[in-house]
Amino acid sequence: MALKMRGALSASAIGAALGTTGEAARQQLARLAEDGLVVATSLPSGVGRPTQRWALTAAAQARFPDTHAALTVQLLDIVRTTLGDAALDAIIATRETDTRSAYETAMAGQTALRDRVATLADLRSQEGYMAEWRDQDDGSLLLLENHCPICAAATACQGFCRAELEVFRAVLGPEALVTREEHIVSGGRRCSYAIRQA
Repeated sequence: MALKMRGALSASAIGAALGTTGEAARQQLARLAEDGLVVATSLPSGVGRPTQRWALTAAAQARFPDTHAALTVQLLDIVRTTLGDAALDAIIATRETDTRSAYETAMAGQTALRDRVATLADLRSQEGYMAEWRDQDDGSLLLLENHCPICAAATACQGFCRAELEVFRAVLGPEALVTREEHIVSGGRRCSYAIRQA
């Protein structure tokens, strides 16, 4: 909290702010650094050793309150009420087109369905969906998304989920039959997609 409120500080300054010693603060900072939550930079301080100043990492910043989800839902509601459902549909269609284009570029040259599903899982993981895939005993493939980083938006507007399913069907090709079997927005633990050869 001290680093968040005051920016980069030395261990001695943190110790003074917390009412403890600089060495006690340094030990805590070392533990936080092991967890990837703080990072030290050395600054020249004239004669003697450089001064280490500690700052929060992006991982630590992510632990503080974030209202992106609430803002997203509010913006979707504003678009819907002021511009109408057609405007909201146009936004979702644009996102769908952009996503499909990016996925198709990433899959260029891949013809095997398994390779395309593996690439799709990688792409989705990079976007925060914690995706994985596996072979099923019946010969089908299963794409799993263990997290939904756009859950608030998807809950407010089911068009996002519909568009994502259409993107999957498009990029996996006409030989793939894609069926959503679990759905986070509908109360599922995760989203899952059965993928079968047509």
